[in-house]
Amino acid sequence: MSERFPFLDDLHRKYSHQPVFLQSVEEMALALEPLFDDPEKGEFYKRAFVMMAEPERMISFRVPWMDDKGNMRFNRGWRVEFNSALGPYKGGLRFHPTVNDGLLKFLGFEQIFKNALTGLPLGGGKGGSDFDPKGKSDAEVRRFCQSFCTELFRYLHPSTDVPAGDIGVGGREIGYLYGQYKRLSNKHIDGVLTGKSLLFGGSPFRPEATGFGLIYISKIAIEKKLSRSLKGARCGISGSGNVSQYAAQKLMELGAKVVTVSDSNGTLVFDDGMTKADWGAVIKAKQQDYARLYSIEDKVTGRYVSKESPWTLPDVQYDFAFPCATQNEIDGEAAELLIANGCKGIFEGANLPTTLDGQVVVRKHPDVLYIPGKAANAGGVGVSGFEMSQNAQRLQWKPEEVDKKLQDMMASIYDQMTAANGGSGGTLEEGANRAGFLKVAQAMKELGWLY
Repeated sequence: MSERFPFLDDLHRKYSHQPVFLQSVEEMALALEPLFDDPEKGEFYKRAFVMMAEPERMISFRVPWMDDKGNMRFNRGWRVEFNSALGPYKGGLRFHPTVNDGLLKFLGFEQIFKNALTGLPLGGGKGGSDFDPKGKSDAEVRRFCQSFCTELFRYLHPSTDVPAGDIGVGGREIGYLYGQYKRLSNKHIDGVLTGKSLLFGGSPFRPEATGFGLIYISKIAIEKKLSRSLKGARCGISGSGNVSQYAAQKLMELGAKVVTVSDSNGTLVFDDGMTKADWGAVIKAKQQDYARLYSIEDKVTGRYVSKESPWTLPDVQYDFAFPCATQNEIDGEAAELLIANGCKGIFEGANLPTTLDGQVVVRKHPDVLYIPGKAANAGGVGVSGFEMSQNAQRLQWKPEEVDKKLQDMMASIYDQMTAANGGSGGTLEEGANRAGFLKVAQAMKELGWLY
């Protein structure tokens, strides 16, 4: 980074202990390099980039809670309020033992540009805790969420900061968080948390939004760039959470064959494609039973491969890959394997699931489509924005209305990606990064924050 982008040296020195954050900064900088080299505006773009890489505000707090044995436990909570140039801070909460301030800065930095691409008035933020919901009772999760919200709620407002869910924070956790917010604020349908139940201000299609949006934009790219259809295509999906579940559902509706889903213990492989019954078994395991995939091997038509991800299986071929699990799951070796086995497109349902080495491999193959997560998985935050609008109107839109708006939004993001290169023949990845960056930079200039 220092040799190629010396203007980022100070950032690198200050945050050398946050490698994932610096990875996201470098990935973005590489895509923006032509802007930095512009003889007229290059210095302005460099200042804009450095300013965007510094969060406006970081909040850190203690979260005390009691386990089922009556013992006091303590975790750390954070909220990174990264950039509010376009609107209130917007981004999810992640509960996972790997969460720290550096990880949340990476996620929040990506969120700035993702939210910009939606066309909605949303800034970027991210938050969470190193609390691990896995293995905890429902009562323990409830007590933790209530304590977490007690600390965070004073910073939330529909015009200031609006969190949502992420890994470890699903409908159950959002319900507990919002319930505590209502107790503390004495307000209802205040759009300060999205992903809520339809019973108290949620939006139709919010659970499906990220996965469905991922497939909508992938379908457009495959049809326009490759002149082919998803029908009959072999599609690999990693993860088995919210994003992967609904990406699989939409792929099957479009006639594609879903070949894999996974969790941190291993991968279910469906050599002939997942069936609706298989999908239902995965949904039950993950949404109701909170079970691992190995526990349902005898309930599905697929075979379980322990300690492997979909991207490390040498004997499984995909036409298209949909990494939907977590960051850095496709490294250089995995990317080489995918492409050698005939993969023609990688569409990121997770945030930064492809390492820098993996991205280098993909860029060497311009015939392979690559849409980064800030564009491909923007459907979730987009429908969160729709939920905020419905809360403000005290209305609930019809499901088909939300779905149509989601499809239109993903089509608009695709158009922004192609337009941002000005017909230069650049990649979709470059277009996504440039479009989001330019929009935020211009807003910061017009606000008088940047000059």
